[in-house]
Amino acid sequence: MPIRTCVGCRVRTVKSDLLRLVVIEDVIVPDPHGRLPGRGAHLHPDPACLELAERRRAFPRAFRLAGPLDAGVLRDRLAASAP
Repeated sequence: MPIRTCVGCRVRTVKSDLLRLVVIEDVIVPDPHGRLPGRGAHLHPDPACLELAERRRAFPRAFRLAGPLDAGVLRDRLAASAP
């Protein structure tokens, strides 16, 4: 099984446990099927990991992009899937 690192908590785990993310026009969007083009980053589907990634400013480094990225779509997706 492929191993990936969560950009939030930095824990290495199997790829299937993480949510792949890509940037489309400065917006971070989830890529659950792993088919969207572009550089991907992985995150646990947990709002706490999203909070850590934002606090550490990990997304611009992970995507190798300068400037702020909008995580609103991702935040809404994680909030909707939380129990």
